Amino acid sequence: MAAGRQFRTHMWARARASRAEAKLPLALHRARLARARELGLSYADYSAIRASAGRDIAAYLISSNALGVYAIAGRAGGGAGAEAELVSERLMSLRHVRRIGLAHPPLTPAALMERVAGLDLAFAAPPLLGSWAEIRAALARAQGRLPAAGLVAITALGLERDWVAAGGLGGSLPAEALFG
Repeated sequence: MAAGRQFRTHMWARARASRAEAKLPLALHRARLARARELGLSYADYSAIRASAGRDIAAYLISSNALGVYAIAGRAGGGAGAEAELVSERLMSLRHVRRIGLAHPPLTPAALMERVAGLDLAFAAPPLLGSWAEIRAALARAQGRLPAAGLVAITALGLERDWVAAGGLGGSLPAEALFG
């Protein structure tokens, strides 16, 4: 590793200096910082998604697991009390972004809308162990006319992160990135 270290260090510094982000005007950085605040994200998370997707975030696809709402014994459970209020307050504080809930069975989209204030729409979540075609179809229903690259999945399970590849989404974030 010692041989050629100076050259690698020099090339790494040069590559970092030539990044497109480093050449953005200050006003654009400020605008993106303000947009990250509107979306409830850190600047690092926002800029990473924007750079990988190539566009701004249009909507969040939030799984019922990430919202902390579960169906227990045929009735809605979880997401009760102060935690549900914090999640609802956080969702309502987001500006200029659609908030779309994805209800995992046996929870229904209607029950998810009742349990969580601040959601704009709710749909059935893609099956966790479904085929890519099934996942893509479920995500297309939730996507509507929005561009897939402008959608970000907010997830709580590792299997939910597969939605990004199956649906061509702009990115994925853990629930903690949005809800703290």
